[in-house]
Amino acid sequence: MRNKKTLILGASTKLDRASNKAITNLVSKGHSVLAIGQNGGEVSGIKIYTKAIPLKNIDTISLYLNPARQRDYYNYIVEASPKRVIFNPGTENPELYQLLELNNIKSEVACTLVLLATNQY
Repeated sequence: MRNKKTLILGASTKLDRASNKAITNLVSKGHSVLAIGQNGGEVSGIKIYTKAIPLKNIDTISLYLNPARQRDYYNYIVEASPKRVIFNPGTENPELYQLLELNNIKSEVACTLVLLATNQY
């Protein structure tokens, strides 16, 4: 399995949040993780930043933001030029799918936790 550098967008320190579980699972499976959330903090040794950070060689962006909150990140996501963006349940956004497609970035409507659990990540 190769390390897929992943940005969690919409990260949370709250243990019951899917974004929190995703960070923990990604780290435990050996992926390098970056995290941006509304509130700072740390999950599994990964610092949660509260604003955009410079990105290089991102494989996957996993979204945990509702479509209205995603708008602020459209350019950031496109400029990061990831191989794919995973739209977790509740983040589906046809407007962003189109933008990604125009920039040759793959959209995947899926659940990061399920992909990790079934070794499809």
